[in-house]
Amino acid sequence: MRERPILFNGAMVRAILSGAKSQTRRAVRPQPSIDASGNFCWNGINFGQDTAGRPLSKTLASQLPCSRTGRVHCPFGKIGDRLWVRETWQQVHPLQVAAGRYSHEGRAGIPGPPPVSYRTIYRADGEFRPIYMLGGEPWPYRSLTPFERNGMQSFVDDPWWNPSIHMPRWACRLVLEITDVRVERLQAISAADAEAEGLRKFPFEESHAWAWRDDDRCGHASPTGAFRSLWTSTGGDWAANPWVWVISFRRLP
Repeated sequence: MRERPILFNGAMVRAILSGAKSQTRRAVRPQPSIDASGNFCWNGINFGQDTAGRPLSKTLASQLPCSRTGRVHCPFGKIGDRLWVRETWQQVHPLQVAAGRYSHEGRAGIPGPPPVSYRTIYRADGEFRPIYMLGGEPWPYRSLTPFERNGMQSFVDDPWWNPSIHMPRWACRLVLEITDVRVERLQAISAADAEAEGLRKFPFEESHAWAWRDDDRCGHASPTGAFRSLWTSTGGDWAANPWVWVISFRRLP
């Protein structure tokens, strides 16, 4: 069993947390191609043609799932491997963590006296509260409200977040176990699989109701339409219809 990192945006993190997301699709790199002789090729492997002289794309689809062949390996792992989720995060003063918000111990802080250990939080759960400081001290006093008469007027720092790509393993809160790996064309996604990508249906709409963003009040007529919007939001090309890894997973406690 191996662990590998995988990036998700805030909306998809929330979908994983709610149990709505159990699949993700990632483009196969490099993309398969047809050579000058009409053979189906991928990553230096020639899958040839069938008896009718057609490129063996179906052979690729049956052999790419890495848990069942030694020829091709999915870069995200095989069944039973784990993915630790990288998401946008930050370490903040305990005063900045609202009551009821999830956090865990960070690795930064103030040596004091008195010492303060920072907490690790995640942008998918919302913004964090700004705090103010009383300047002119080695370790300035922190407060949630400014007391101007005491000179407490400035933020400790402008609120900012660490990008997901810079998240270390110790800061991760979500670990996923791969339950299935397969490959297919992007546009071959079914409505059920599109829904498993973490899409949701607005309860007050009968049509144009599917969406992946929390702030999308227009939505799409089908889960597949909403997934297309999700795919293109990451810079993906829907019209190119690339081969994609289809990774199913479950969230570990």
